[in-house]
Amino acid sequence: MPKKVDPAVKERAIRMVAEHRGDYRSLTAVAQVVAEQLGLGKETVRRWAVQADIDAGARPGVTSEESAEIKKLKAENRRLREDNEILRKASNFLRRGARPPQPLIMSFIEDMRAEGHAVESTCRVLTAHGCSVAARTYRAWRRSNQPVAARTVSDAMIVDALLATVGTPEGLYGRRKMTAHLRRQGLDVAHCTVDRLMRDLGMNGVRRGKKLRTTIPGRDGHRAGDLLDRDFTATAPNTRWVADFTYVRTWAGFVYVAFVVDCFAQRIVGWHAATTKVTDLVLTPVRIAMWDRDRHGHPIEPGTLVCHSDAGSQYTSLRYTEHLALEGIAPSIGTVGDAYDNGLMESIIGLYKTEAIATDVFHEGPFKTLVDVEYATAGWVDWWNYRRLHSSIGQIPPAEHEHDYYAALDREPHPV
Repeated sequence: MPKKVDPAVKERAIRMVAEHRGDYRSLTAVAQVVAEQLGLGKETVRRWAVQADIDAGARPGVTSEESAEIKKLKAENRRLREDNEILRKASNFLRRGARPPQPLIMSFIEDMRAEGHAVESTCRVLTAHGCSVAARTYRAWRRSNQPVAARTVSDAMIVDALLATVGTPEGLYGRRKMTAHLRRQGLDVAHCTVDRLMRDLGMNGVRRGKKLRTTIPGRDGHRAGDLLDRDFTATAPNTRWVADFTYVRTWAGFVYVAFVVDCFAQRIVGWHAATTKVTDLVLTPVRIAMWDRDRHGHPIEPGTLVCHSDAGSQYTSLRYTEHLALEGIAPSIGTVGDAYDNGLMESIIGLYKTEAIATDVFHEGPFKTLVDVEYATAGWVDWWNYRRLHSSIGQIPPAEHEHDYYAALDREPHPV
């Protein structure tokens, strides 16, 4: 199932509907246009716009805050009813005063579970009335008759051997020497097993002191290397992405637009517009791109994707690089001041400025606010991905090129 819609996409849709509402005969009509440009459902966009009107006081109805409060009260009411039902059935052995024996407690939890009550709810009620019991205790009791896994037994033996080295010279060993030491003790262990268990125990071998450095690079002196080396081709989707952002002049000031492009078909998989150049400007399109890939059934596999960009401070920021690391995406940074190191993205941004900003095809009149830029960009991205012909992929749109790739992978074998 697709992930939840990114809040930035929802806010963008609401702004676009509000800005261009007067250009269409009804709210449904403008919602349909915005939904097609952003790749969302028409009814979803319409409901968002209606709820925004209610929250602003322009339409009668239940506000989001009131709806959340009602939902919270219903959940509390449901929990209280469940607690009362559990307490009523537990009154037989709770009235005795002394703590019931463990088999009786576990049997009662088992009965409540059979009636559809959660184990955590039953344990919470019992604990609140003087019979303290944890859900993990119940689950451990249920597993008591199951055989112990062989890995659990072997891990316990290795942990005992590791703890036996604490305070001894062997406790100074690192992973490799500790593995050799345990093997000499008669334990058949692997390097990876010793590494895992030592890490769990917080054990580390002694390290030599580091050499004092007298020259410290600047704060921006360390960044990811260039993993693409000006090769912006890819053999499959979701293996190489390029990212960059540009600016658009509006009456209200500069608007910055960031893009993320898949090199395989040059498809724009994520974009975001903002009035500031903070890290969120470049981080949001990455999140949107991952959400968009996931909802189309082609999620990003950790360790298979490289995301390339220039050496801008937003792309070298700690927050951005940490997000890539958490998602299993390898960062790639080009050299400073070299447009060729991110040539594909520079070319696409040039086409964006020429086709979407310098013309009135996607937006009539001057760009006054952020919403005007978003409206034009949404239309251009939709056209770029689904209808614009690209000579580099055989004069077909990027979406069609990707569709052909996945269709070839899913082709049924011919009978022999």
